Amino acid sequence: MTGKRVVVVGMGTSGEAAARLAMRRGAATVVLNDKREAADLDDDKLMALARLGVIFELGGHRPETFAKTDLVVMSPGVPPLAVVDEAAARGVPVVSEVELASWYVQAPIVAITGTNGKSTVTTLIGEMLTASGFATFTGGNLGTALSDAVDTPAAGPEGRLVVELSSYQLERIVALRPHVAVYLNLTPDHLDRYPSMAAYGTAKARIFLNQTRDDHAVVPGDDPVVLAFARGGAGAVHAFGGESSEIRIADGVIATKRGARYPLSIVKLRGAHNLSNVQASVLAAELAGATREGIFEALESFRGLPHRMQFVLEDDGVVYYDDSKATNVGAAVRALEGLDRRVVLIAGGRDKGGSYEPLVKLLRQKARAVVLLGEAAPLLRAAIGTSVPHREAESMRDAVRTARLLAEPGDCVLLAPACSSLDMYPSYAHRGRDFAEAVRALAQSPSFSEPPTTVRGGEP
Repeated sequence: MTGKRVVVVGMGTSGEAAARLAMRRGAATVVLNDKREAADLDDDKLMALARLGVIFELGGHRPETFAKTDLVVMSPGVPPLAVVDEAAARGVPVVSEVELASWYVQAPIVAITGTNGKSTVTTLIGEMLTASGFATFTGGNLGTALSDAVDTPAAGPEGRLVVELSSYQLERIVALRPHVAVYLNLTPDHLDRYPSMAAYGTAKARIFLNQTRDDHAVVPGDDPVVLAFARGGAGAVHAFGGESSEIRIADGVIATKRGARYPLSIVKLRGAHNLSNVQASVLAAELAGATREGIFEALESFRGLPHRMQFVLEDDGVVYYDDSKATNVGAAVRALEGLDRRVVLIAGGRDKGGSYEPLVKLLRQKARAVVLLGEAAPLLRAAIGTSVPHREAESMRDAVRTARLLAEPGDCVLLAPACSSLDMYPSYAHRGRDFAEAVRALAQSPSFSEPPTTVRGGEP
């Protein structure tokens, strides 16, 4: 890195961390490039980076910025760019922020990818390793960039790095080598970026790319596609679920191949998908060196993450759950599968490509009605047809009020959008908070009239 000219593309959490790391490691120049103008960015962050010597190229991706660089670091949210492809064609290394960070760490990396459940599993493994006495970093796509772990005890030889990796981050790895690589599942998502499920799945499978025989791949034993990806790598393959599972749930106990047993009663997470997440977490944590005591402590204390099947409240016999993180069809399906009540679903947002049919199929069995919201409402409406009663709403507050009108005592109102939040909100977390606030406001105002929504598919 010393003396190199570096361009970092994308001024988000990852890009800022990569720029700071490159400066600490002696880069001659670090240019932080973003299509946004300075007025659209955080002044305090700009000033802090400027004090470190970072140069800004804002308002677009100009070819001259990339003409004489030695290294390009891509933030995960940045789409493919012609100027970057041209630099790569000239032989300029183009890497992701996690790849850059991996050059400067010594600790074993536990990496987690998959379509759904990544953040829950990443956090739970991190807590298991922390409770086992390791200096542990937990982050990546989950929040804190891996570059911020460099030079901390967690990145040292006795530490542990637990990193959530998206397909976008994995596209640009070169040498990143997880000691334990977890590939949780594969369902349609991001098909607005990838031309096919095969391309999407293969991008995620790069998590196994640099593993050796001393490393481990943790995969669902009942998913032949993900199994095949893992077997294509050099690491030892370990399965959760399926005939070859190394961890099982029976007679109220989670039992591992290594002889550990954990009472299912201590697990606070709910839903079949979360039991799968727990099994993957226990298996991966064992392989990363977690103790039985540490795993037990984490299982007993972990209550899940915000906006992932998070209980909001119960009012007039109707319960409300926030699963705003269900940003694709597979996640929404899993949320519905975990409920034993009739559901009024709030869905919609920015479409991510793929079919809504798996969701519609389950809605026919479990839904009392659906409330549609956002850009994808027409697509969802077309997919649902007349099979499930549905209405449309203009805002989250409107959607919550409509859902309450449709729900009956004993039902669940569930926010599981099956879509990105980016049409109406800056993040899924913001969307989830808006939902919870609307629910609480409604519960405090029990007398309300029907909002002006459009009725589709017949009256519930």
